[in-house]
Amino acid sequence: MVRAPHVRDDTIVATATAPGLGAVALVRVSGSLVEQICSRVVSPEPDWPLRPRRATRCRIHAPDDAVAVLDEGLITFFPSPHSYTGEHVVELGTHGGAYVPQAVCAALVEAGARPAEPGEFTERAVLNGKLDLLRAEAVADLIEARSRAMHRAAIRQLSGALSRRLVKLRETVIEIEALIAYDIDFPEEDNGQLPRARILDVCDWLIAQVDMLLATVPSAILGREGATVVLAGAPNTGKSSLLNALAGEARVIVSDIPGTTRDAVEVLLEHDPWPIRLVDTAGLRDGADSVERLGIEVSERYLSRAHVVIVCAESADALQRAAKAVRAWTQAPIVGAFTKVDLISRTVETSAVPFPVAQVSAVRGDGLHTLLAYVTTAIAGTGGVADPDTPVITRARHRAALTRAREELVAFRQLWAACALPAPVVAVHVRAAGAFLDELIGVVDVEDVFTRVFSTFCIGK
Repeated sequence: MVRAPHVRDDTIVATATAPGLGAVALVRVSGSLVEQICSRVVSPEPDWPLRPRRATRCRIHAPDDAVAVLDEGLITFFPSPHSYTGEHVVELGTHGGAYVPQAVCAALVEAGARPAEPGEFTERAVLNGKLDLLRAEAVADLIEARSRAMHRAAIRQLSGALSRRLVKLRETVIEIEALIAYDIDFPEEDNGQLPRARILDVCDWLIAQVDMLLATVPSAILGREGATVVLAGAPNTGKSSLLNALAGEARVIVSDIPGTTRDAVEVLLEHDPWPIRLVDTAGLRDGADSVERLGIEVSERYLSRAHVVIVCAESADALQRAAKAVRAWTQAPIVGAFTKVDLISRTVETSAVPFPVAQVSAVRGDGLHTLLAYVTTAIAGTGGVADPDTPVITRARHRAALTRAREELVAFRQLWAACALPAPVVAVHVRAAGAFLDELIGVVDVEDVFTRVFSTFCIGK
């Protein structure tokens, strides 16, 4: 996608609410000419400037034609610089639906506005200093959030936690550059040359901080995509009933006939600290017919990429046999589930089983919380638990920039410790690390970075 140049003084318009049927919609206008443009389509003609941040009832019509009424709504004025974009902004509240918001946008375009590109309102907020690039991306993450984990990460990034951490890292990179410059320019000042160990200590701290941020990537992936938890075991061991019980609704056909489940069924469970993508699979057994065998092959593929496997069985021996069969396809942690405990009068002995086991009943709901607790612990062992004080790295762009910055810092440290090259030459790696952090934060106006970031936004944001 080719975006227009970043330096703009035109006025843009877009519908800021999702398309489709609804009671209300919001049309947003931003730019230096909002007063002149909006006064052509709004009546009674308001006295500009309007009182800031106060909704006023109005009639919206075709440009300079008060008879051609499009809608009756509300107009709110946000003067520069106290607006989302940092420019003059007008928001028109209209009735929702497919036609009215688009007709209002068309009237504003006819009056002199330009249709906004995806993410252009937020892009202008960045260019006008209202947001940094990381917080702008958090806006998109917040809109796209499909779980509490994604929502928490987006809110934390929107608060500026990651920006502040990266600014601190960038300041430390500058500190290293300053120390090297002092060592080069003033070698005889004070106590002579700067001890190399001091610069190495600062560099070690920097690398450790970058490593802490990169260590949050697995947790971020789990928050975005969910942890894949596969229900496995022999046919007719209660896998489908257990999935329905965990989901709180009947999502899978349950039958006493072995082999009923022929394909994998996924259910996304909202769960803390990560969502769980629960997968019911065909029962694992030999001698299956050709159709059932296809279902078993699907099960095996899911097992190969599972974060955790819940092995279902009705006895300790059956559980260990099923776990052995599962081990042929995955090294993921196993959690056992003794299903149908409502049909037996005693607790199944689990001391010989080498993994945690929950005794559950899909009918009565026994043991479901215990089972989920075991699964959560197992997921934490595969994805890691991020430090709550460390912002989460949620995007591939962030990960790539931090990885490159780390590589440059490591290269600098090795050369500096070995005294292998002159200081001015070695300092090139420090400057390169700083440049990657600048690109990440958005300090430098890099055209392709803006193109990648804002082309993924929705229209009107």
